[in-house]
Amino acid sequence: MCGFAGFVDPSIGDKRPVIEAMATEIIHRGPDSDGYFIDDDVALGFRRLSIIDLSHGHQPIVSDDGTRVICFNGEIYNYRELREELIAAGHEFRTGSDTEVILRGYETWGEGVLQRLRGMFAFVIWNTETRTLFGARDPFGIKPFYYQHNGDKLIFGSEVKAFLPQPNFVKEVNTDVLPDYLSFEYIPSNETLFKGVKKLLGGECFTFNGSEMRVSRYHSLRFSPDETKDLAHWTREIQNVVEDSVEAHQVADVEVGCFLSSGIDSSYITKEMTKTGNKIKAFSVGYAEQKYSELSYARDFAQKIGAEFHEREIGADETFNAVPRIQYLMDEPLPNPSALPLFFLTEEAAKQVKVVVSGEGADELFGGYNQYREPIDYAPYQKVPAPIRKAVAAVAKKLPDFRGKRFLLRNAQPLPERFFRNNYVFSPTEREQVLAKPIAAPSSAERVRPLFDEVADMDDVTQMQHVDIHTWMLYDILQKADKMSMAHSLELRVPFLDLRVFDVARKIPSRFRVTKENTKIALRRTALAEIPERTANKKKLGFPVPLNDWLRQEPYFSTVRDLFASDTAAEFFNREHILNMLEIHRSGVDGYMKRIWSIYCFLVWHDEFFVKR
Repeated sequence: MCGFAGFVDPSIGDKRPVIEAMATEIIHRGPDSDGYFIDDDVALGFRRLSIIDLSHGHQPIVSDDGTRVICFNGEIYNYRELREELIAAGHEFRTGSDTEVILRGYETWGEGVLQRLRGMFAFVIWNTETRTLFGARDPFGIKPFYYQHNGDKLIFGSEVKAFLPQPNFVKEVNTDVLPDYLSFEYIPSNETLFKGVKKLLGGECFTFNGSEMRVSRYHSLRFSPDETKDLAHWTREIQNVVEDSVEAHQVADVEVGCFLSSGIDSSYITKEMTKTGNKIKAFSVGYAEQKYSELSYARDFAQKIGAEFHEREIGADETFNAVPRIQYLMDEPLPNPSALPLFFLTEEAAKQVKVVVSGEGADELFGGYNQYREPIDYAPYQKVPAPIRKAVAAVAKKLPDFRGKRFLLRNAQPLPERFFRNNYVFSPTEREQVLAKPIAAPSSAERVRPLFDEVADMDDVTQMQHVDIHTWMLYDILQKADKMSMAHSLELRVPFLDLRVFDVARKIPSRFRVTKENTKIALRRTALAEIPERTANKKKLGFPVPLNDWLRQEPYFSTVRDLFASDTAAEFFNREHILNMLEIHRSGVDGYMKRIWSIYCFLVWHDEFFVKR
């Protein structure tokens, strides 16, 4: 695990101080060592967190003939098997690292190496003969990759902040996508809030030839339900593949710990880890406000399975004090409240271990979100002809609020319009009210409609999961998991997001994923054989945070209000509107916290990148 940065830029003569400064910006990703490769066109910088082959796995690694140079961030869990295959093909290895396996694999199979890698990765390979740069990101997008292309210049790296010392980096707010941020709390495309800076998406690779940046997709994640197997079959398949994945994700030359909340996903993974016979260290965080804390559940489960439990209770002061650092480390503003406890959770774990495993991805793969039950609830009414449903909704919209009004309004909408995380975001009308000036942008439904179109022949639940995997999970869940863990030089691994696990999950019929009564049906049934029913069937909480309460209290209310009243706020937002929104929230009206926090996080992010730096 590490971070890397680099550039192809013939205009810069002395590249050494530039690339060293770029690598220093991301030293938190790899404090153990650094390494560089420089020639007339390219500069590669690397920061290492030593996990595998502690003595010899330094990067960049240069091929024997000097024609190829690799920088790699991530872990390849099947590298030992690939290494043996490559040795049999005649390759000799200088290290025991997975990085060299990618390089030798690329020499042997070319871009075909991407189809053989099991793991999380982002890497670049520079060809000193053809003067081309090749790179890729893993199929799920677990590891990040950013770039800015301008003519014959390309800047790239694991984090955008690494670009700051590069003299040809153009730093500007991408206001065109601000409406998307307000609606989704992330940018649901390859663009970022830095103008001209783009993301390589999960399953994409690229080639840069000195002028053209050619991006292509090498892997697509698609559901393909198999209706011929019963639930018992799928529980056996899940158990086998999860057991295999958890074992693979513990490959390391250092100790591996785990995150443990009170829910099924992390509990199941933790229980599987204990099968190695090693004493597993489990980490959890909570709050003094008990209604938001899951510590007692996690502590009780850890004791039952014999895990060594480490906990931390966090409060409002340290949380608010950490927000500027959190938003800086995120690269782009990310107002998901669960990022706050995750920051402190990774900090606590990093005191003891260098690697942890976590339960991200189970909800998207196995159908864990409660909103996936909505199509089942709506199914009877959806049989009513669409024109009638629309007419009923038109009448209902004009009436005062009544029980069932939301049901009638939403049922008149097609799936891409009603499946919208409106509990997190501003609606299109609201974002127009909150912006300082109009910004033309597609509606949220229009943004995600191409993803729905890809799976238009699938049932509604499967369509929703497909969209979440390619938006919510990619741009939010995995973004915060990577950035918050690497903030403390901690490698976070996600066994559910393994291609072998996905190959099972994608075939499970939706009736074994979600029912009217529950979610993650097949996964819960599987986990029941390993963990207590109290844990397997516990209501999903995620990472609850007392932000709703804190934003009504001093000094936190005034902290937010001062920023909302600033000139910077007026540059982007309708200052009177957002201040009024804050006052309404303080008066006790619910429903505003996530909107307030989205604006606050953007303003803090802007201050970190455009005022302080």
